[in-house]
Amino acid sequence: MNAKKIKESRIVNTAQVLSCDLNNYNTLFGGILMKKLDDAATLSARRHSRVKECVTASTDSIDFLCPIHQTDSVCVESFVTYTGRTSMEIFCKVIAEDIMTGERRIAATAFLTFVALDENKRPVEIPGVIPETEEEKFLYNTGKERAEMRKLRRQKSKELAGYINLEKPWDL
Repeated sequence: MNAKKIKESRIVNTAQVLSCDLNNYNTLFGGILMKKLDDAATLSARRHSRVKECVTASTDSIDFLCPIHQTDSVCVESFVTYTGRTSMEIFCKVIAEDIMTGERRIAATAFLTFVALDENKRPVEIPGVIPETEEEKFLYNTGKERAEMRKLRRQKSKELAGYINLEKPWDL
């Protein structure tokens, strides 16, 4: 399977911030931004793997670096940065731009992992990636370490699940 250039999976989506998207601090709800990230990352995963269905396997972190205001536009950029046999790491960056001044800032970053599925809902092998820019090379070169941390975190999550009570609080 031939590797693909990282830029082939790039998705860019820009939108204005609406009043219904604001929390009580008059900044963008984190959950609204999380949905935007998942939507863009899903398209990057599908564009890279060229399959009908890709599912979110994990979200490593979403780091909110600065607030996004109603006077901003919010641009989500996503692309595949690292691949395993059947999984893809997707990096998302959020650029907020003050529409009045043109000032831009990195408002958030995130790493999500997706798995491509066949028509029987089974994971399929996916192509590797070819980084070209300095940003892409940095993300690719640090991808293996993040993948190893992800495996450890998943193992710990499964361990924790064995101790979690399934009773509903009102039944106790």
